[in-house]
Amino acid sequence: MAEQEYLLSVQDLHTTFKTDSGSVSAVNGVSYNLNPGEILGIVGESGSGKSVSAYSIMQILADNGKITGGKILFKGQDITKWNEKEMRAFRGKCCSIIFQDPMTSLNPVFTVGSQITEAIRLHTDKRGKEAKARAIEMLELVGINEPERRFKQYPFELSGGMRQRIMIAMALACEPDILIADEPTTALDVTIQAQILEQIQEIQKKMGMAMILVTHDLGVIADLCDNIVVMYGGRICERGTAEEIFYNPKHEYTKGLLRSIPNGSGEKTRLEPILGTPINMLNLPEGCAFCARCENAMKICLTEQPEELWINENHTAACWMNLKNEIDAAKEEA
Repeated sequence: MAEQEYLLSVQDLHTTFKTDSGSVSAVNGVSYNLNPGEILGIVGESGSGKSVSAYSIMQILADNGKITGGKILFKGQDITKWNEKEMRAFRGKCCSIIFQDPMTSLNPVFTVGSQITEAIRLHTDKRGKEAKARAIEMLELVGINEPERRFKQYPFELSGGMRQRIMIAMALACEPDILIADEPTTALDVTIQAQILEQIQEIQKKMGMAMILVTHDLGVIADLCDNIVVMYGGRICERGTAEEIFYNPKHEYTKGLLRSIPNGSGEKTRLEPILGTPINMLNLPEGCAFCARCENAMKICLTEQPEELWINENHTAACWMNLKNEIDAAKEEA
């Protein structure tokens, strides 16, 4: 597919943060594409760079953060070259984000209704009664009871699940082409998590928008995503369809994530955590970022970064074990 046919194309993205201890390469050469109507999952543990890659798209990085390389193409245009006025028009109207903590994402001194209508006024031509009617319509869409009453309430008067629904309503009010959901269920209990994810999926299908779901939990996105990107140490280690990632994982980190998920069978089986500690982003290894925690690491893993190897047309993985397995298989055939 040509570049301009993708709704979003992230190409060799590098995002760096300057700290007192040195520069942190939080995102180190990440590339992926998003088609209209597609749900893409970005998975990885804390510090893997998944949220930073999403914030880079919106260009809402901290003051010490900067995109230092690569392109982000939205409908064929490189938005990394846009000025702040152009980015303000992009945020909300073309691309919206649901942040991971509904408890702190809403302003406590303004009513829920005023915060939603502000977004509507900024990015559409609706004003006054029209903006209010649109806000109430969005509250109904995300399953909030008594929307006209909730419109007048303050965030502290609402539960965590309801506040997360408010955040979804605000993000969707301007009908964006892309919705980024950054760990949208982290602060919620399991029952509410399921409801929120189901709600997001229903709205996504109804509005036909594309979506990037950022999470640390593979189990959360099992039935939700079309394609999945697995990140570790600021790099992509594996990508493919949801079916390929879950049933045919080819990177040792992905396998470790899957082993740490309850199987749901009811059997009493011990979960296997990934051994070791997360990588120090100030001191990235020359080779594979995961090698220090990998039980099958080889000498080459310490010194050379593996390239993404095609497993099949829907699946790639950047792991030296796949090349070793290919060589071993060829030797056996010979």
